[in-house]
Amino acid sequence: MIAHRNLGLVAAGATLLAAAPLSAIFERWTWLVQAVIAVAAVAAAAALARLGRTPLWVQILAMVGGLTLALTWLFPSGSELLAVLPTPATFGHFAELLGNSVEDMRSHGVKVPDTDPLLFVTVLGIGGVAVLVDVLCVGLRRPALAGLPMLAIYSVPVAVYVDSVPPVPFAIGAAGFLWLLVTDNVDRVRRFGRRFTGDGRDVDVWESSPLAAAGRRLAVVGLALAVLVPLAVPGMTAGLMTTLNSGAGSGIGPGFGGSPGRVDLFAALSGQLNQSQVTDLVTVTTTEEEPFYLRFGVADDLRTDGFRVRGPNGRRVNGDLPDPSGRSVPGVQRTRQRATVQVSRELNMPLLPVYAEPVSFAELGNSWFYDPNLQVVFSNRENSRGKEYSFDYVRSSYSPQALRRAQPLPADLPLRRQQTVTPDVPEVRTLVEDLTRGASTEYDKVRAIYDYFSEDNGFSYRLSTEQGTSGQAILDFLQNKVGYCQQYAAALAWMVRDAGIPARVAFGFTNGSRRSDDTLTLTNRNLHAWTEVYFDQIGWVPFDATPAYGVPGSTRSAWAPDVDAPEESTPQGGTSDTPDETDPSADAEQGPNQFEEGEDPGAAAGSDTPAEQRSPLAVAGGRPAPVVRTVDASDAAPSATGQPVMVVATDPDRARADAHAAWDELIDTLVDYRIGVDRTETPRATAERLARERLATQDDAGSAVRLLGRAEERARYARDPLTGEPLPAALRTVRGALAGQADRRTRLVATVLPPSVLSRWRTAVADNSSRLVNSAGQVRRRLLRFSPRRLIASRAGR
Repeated sequence: MIAHRNLGLVAAGATLLAAAPLSAIFERWTWLVQAVIAVAAVAAAAALARLGRTPLWVQILAMVGGLTLALTWLFPSGSELLAVLPTPATFGHFAELLGNSVEDMRSHGVKVPDTDPLLFVTVLGIGGVAVLVDVLCVGLRRPALAGLPMLAIYSVPVAVYVDSVPPVPFAIGAAGFLWLLVTDNVDRVRRFGRRFTGDGRDVDVWESSPLAAAGRRLAVVGLALAVLVPLAVPGMTAGLMTTLNSGAGSGIGPGFGGSPGRVDLFAALSGQLNQSQVTDLVTVTTTEEEPFYLRFGVADDLRTDGFRVRGPNGRRVNGDLPDPSGRSVPGVQRTRQRATVQVSRELNMPLLPVYAEPVSFAELGNSWFYDPNLQVVFSNRENSRGKEYSFDYVRSSYSPQALRRAQPLPADLPLRRQQTVTPDVPEVRTLVEDLTRGASTEYDKVRAIYDYFSEDNGFSYRLSTEQGTSGQAILDFLQNKVGYCQQYAAALAWMVRDAGIPARVAFGFTNGSRRSDDTLTLTNRNLHAWTEVYFDQIGWVPFDATPAYGVPGSTRSAWAPDVDAPEESTPQGGTSDTPDETDPSADAEQGPNQFEEGEDPGAAAGSDTPAEQRSPLAVAGGRPAPVVRTVDASDAAPSATGQPVMVVATDPDRARADAHAAWDELIDTLVDYRIGVDRTETPRATAERLARERLATQDDAGSAVRLLGRAEERARYARDPLTGEPLPAALRTVRGALAGQADRRTRLVATVLPPSVLSRWRTAVADNSSRLVNSAGQVRRRLLRFSPRRLIASRAGR
């Protein structure tokens, strides 16, 4: 009986250890305290029943009774006798808790709060597993089978967790199972009586035999492999973000965005942006002419290791949702719009892309919920793959004056306390104080920080970044000043919080590069992160600090303009108005026939010919330039000044093909002259890098390479490509400048055996060889399948 009592206590302890993975889905440890009480009641009831040598079925009834008393005491209905004896009303209360638990499971995301329905179903499940483990281990002496109900506990967090459960709780549960097996083995050895060696020396029951020691070592090694192999092998951490996490990319390193054990939006974003293949993810049709970003996630929990994603909580989307259009604030314009979203099968996550501030949904069932605080649509049972739905939303636009009128939030307001918490990084706080010194309003402080992330301050866009040495990812970014959207968004949110203003990071899509009527097609290249700042009486206002040239489909606004856009030049007599600063393509539209915006080249050369009719290379050496006219291909009218006329076709397809050809030739030139080519850079970023690092002393070559980059960017992403530009002349200028910087051997190799051509030859030879080997293999397989015996057999059958 003592052995049975010991084994029963170990079974109870092993059950509690097996429940350790549940810590990944609860915010607090209340569930564990209540589970200990319930398991202790089960173990005590089993021990008392065994004292009377009762049969197994009586022991089971006793354990069920002990569990019932524990649940009655932990979750009373108010009608119990002596606080622990249940009544019919108690069981009705239990049924109500079970029903409400289903609703809580749907409306709460991990980590879940301590609600009575969720705690009840958790304690009930752990208590039931404790009964099964005790029956299998003590009553039936089958401890190995006890691993099945213990594994059932582990399957719960795996099923509801959006990413793989952390390995430490799994290791704790596995250790409990091993403890149970070892205790049962020792109990079986005791049944044989005393152990002794051949020389008469007694052997302690815990003294291991070689076979037992080997078994324990194998168990420990197997447990270690089960925990470590999924962490080391890519692709073995299955979660609901599998598709987004499939891209292999260089993230920002630890500390500036990872969220272990959760939907890692930062890692998913960096992986998709680094993919070479473009994949259509979302198609959206909206009544809004120029919509803002489509969003699906928010990270607002800032800790020492970066921003994390909190579990959302909300109400069903088919119910009543908050409607911000009823709030009237001077300077804030709100319009009601409608959108239809179709998600491709490539996008698989428990979140749905929506525009900010949705007010009603269609075609979505009871499994989808809306969190009005995070403004995200989520589900704990379904995913976004292949979903199609429509919704109404409110589009808000803000004037800078309205944002300046916003007052600071009270210091004791929960939203401000939570959304202004920042780790203690003195360097960042000092920088924020310097930037916001003299700013009198919340908006002016935000703009001072927002304007800091500009090219004038040394910031640039690049997908691949360098590792820093500060030990803090945000300090590395602020020192290197090179990164992409998730780093800009997280750094801006961090610094705005340091200024005492609530801020968070939002995730979604830019407006896309392909548009048909009112339909946008969004790809993995349009995945984006930006910052949202909270203003009193107004709400969350978006600020995108990422350089606009690096983000296809980027959108800017009157309250958060493009800080890298060139300043508007003074209009000349008879010229048209400059493009509005809120137009994201304004910097690409200005000066259509100039390498750089600024003074009219014709005025500098002393010519009366307007700038729009002159080549950008007109002023080189003071030589007269050919007149460039953007006309139809059939128009070949001579110039009135007698200068040679270069006719440029306005066919968009031809202009786009010319831009691609010029850019491909530039890339080949870089390869020929052994200049690094970063395939993850945008054309404009590559051009700016060349102009800054290689052509800084040659203004004409720098302007020429910027023109090539702008033309390729327009050809890739804009609806209308750049036309009327002398791309061949610009390409020759850049090639000449790069050749002048190269040594004699490099120039000789680039002329005789260009590396770019050799690379194409090697690729062609490899492709042809693989096709030849494949064809030979197919022929060989057909020959091997052919057998003369079949012919003989067929003839014999006749």
